[in-house]
Amino acid sequence: MVLGRVFEDMCAQMYYRGKMFGFVHLYNGQEAVSTGFIKLLKKQDCVVSTYRDHVHALSKGVPARAVMSELFGRTTGCCRGQGGSMHMFSSEHNLIGGFAFIGEGIPVATGAAFTSKYKREVLKEADCDHVTLAFFGDGTCNNGQFYECLNMAALWKLPIVFVVENNLWAIGMSHLRATSDPQIYKKGPAFGMPGVHVDGMDVLKVREVAKEAIARARRGEGPTLVECETYRFRGHSLADPDELRDPAEKAHYAARDPITALKKYLIENNLSSEAELKAIDKKIDEVVEDAVDFADESPLPPRSQLLENVFADPKGFGIGPDGRYRCEDPKFTEGTAHV
Repeated sequence: MVLGRVFEDMCAQMYYRGKMFGFVHLYNGQEAVSTGFIKLLKKQDCVVSTYRDHVHALSKGVPARAVMSELFGRTTGCCRGQGGSMHMFSSEHNLIGGFAFIGEGIPVATGAAFTSKYKREVLKEADCDHVTLAFFGDGTCNNGQFYECLNMAALWKLPIVFVVENNLWAIGMSHLRATSDPQIYKKGPAFGMPGVHVDGMDVLKVREVAKEAIARARRGEGPTLVECETYRFRGHSLADPDELRDPAEKAHYAARDPITALKKYLIENNLSSEAELKAIDKKIDEVVEDAVDFADESPLPPRSQLLENVFADPKGFGIGPDGRYRCEDPKFTEGTAHV
């Protein structure tokens, strides 16, 4: 959780210094959800995220260097600098995005869960008990893909956990004003799956709920819908002045900071000392500083990379008869090339 918080704070600094471009959505305040769920997974399990994906990537094991480099648009990023903030991806870590549009990742996550079931039941891969986590926010829960995928996952008993990070605000729209029944977890039983509500500001409570939901999916008993009530400590993105939310509401949730609460619990229960926690903080600071230095020193992608990973067979469009990338032809970028 500390890595996620420090990393995101550094992202804010780098964004305002002009090192990052486009929209950057930070995860501050929601760290208990990512840690509580993802740290229970195996490497083979899949995670599908949203545009607020940096910390999900870090939790799944993507190195801080690779995430920061991606944000800087460098070739050493997890997507070679072509994904940016909203499109983190790592096949090595089974992180399947990073999706810019709300609800876009839920069908992909459902497909990943179907793959696990197909491998086990049709291809007879007995050791394939892989689980998929689909993360999304409260604003997504009024979209059609959400309901379609709940139905499909329940119908086929897919090994998936739908994790709603309900931070109470869909950009500038209050969840309470936008939803006929704001209790999202109740939608689970309507489709024949458990629906659970948990305090998303308490990592230990999240972990307990996550443990059962993931185990249930692994046992072949089907999906679970988990609503984690949480709060983001910053605006929707770094371009958002965050003037719509009541200062009293923000102060209320700031007082329930999940990292502060866990530190207090560890010390009061003699599970860790202040000195040990400070040592962790120092180590994390070094990791994030190193990630920034690494990203800053990494090369930018060449122009020839523009059309890579766009077409299944780029020959005839991305690559000309001479074997060279068409984007290296000045006429191509001017729009006057014959294609």
